[in-house]
Amino acid sequence: MILRFLVPFLALFLLLSAGLAKDPVKVTDDTISDAVRVKLASDQLVGTMSFQVAVKDGVVTLSGTVEQKNYKSHAEKVAKKIKGVKQVVNNIEIKPRSSR
Repeated sequence: MILRFLVPFLALFLLLSAGLAKDPVKVTDDTISDAVRVKLASDQLVGTMSFQVAVKDGVVTLSGTVEQKNYKSHAEKVAKKIKGVKQVVNNIEIKPRSSR
């Protein structure tokens, strides 16, 4: 008797679960922008640096200045790891600190 009710319930549960899995939540440009800013700000290597972040249709554009090439590439890697990012345009400029 219990099996008679359990099988249809289990089948319905599996169908609903499969339907929900097919409709992923769309990530908006604002969500991507916020996530990139937070990740950059909390990063140990580039967290103290100031970057501008713009996002259009999942394409992230980074701008600002850094002192070393590895900071520029690291910031790009951080941005690429964010969910919803399709591409990163890295406009960060390298300006070494002048010695006095």
